[in-house]
Amino acid sequence: MINDNIIEQVTDFKYLGYRISEYKSDLEDKLQTYNKINRAIRRHFGKQMNRETKLRFHNIRAKAALKFGSEALVLKKREEQRLEAAQMKFLRHLLGIIKLDKEKNQCIREKT
Repeated sequence: MINDNIIEQVTDFKYLGYRISEYKSDLEDKLQTYNKINRAIRRHFGKQMNRETKLRFHNIRAKAALKFGSEALVLKKREEQRLEAAQMKFLRHLLGIIKLDKEKNQCIREKT
C-alpha cells in the first residue's frame, strides 16, 4: 500500500519492451515476433523478390527483433537450440531446401 492505494500484485509484466515474469522467459516473445516477421516476408514477398533481398530484409528486420535487448541475456542450451531452429527454418525455406534433403546447417549457412 502506497499513499492509501493498493498496489496490484502480478506474475508478469512488460517494462521497456522486456517481459519480466516468474514463469515465461522473454525469449518466447522474441521468438514469436521473429517468426511473425519471417512469415510476413514469405507471404508478402514470396516470388516477387530475389533471395539476396529477402535475406537482407531478414537480417535487418527479423534478426534485429530477435537481438533487441539480448545483450545480457543468458541462454540455456535448450533456448539456444530453439533460436538455431527458428533461423534454420527461415533459411531452409529461403533456399528451397526441405529437411528430407538432409543438408547440414553449416552447408545452409555457407550458401546464404
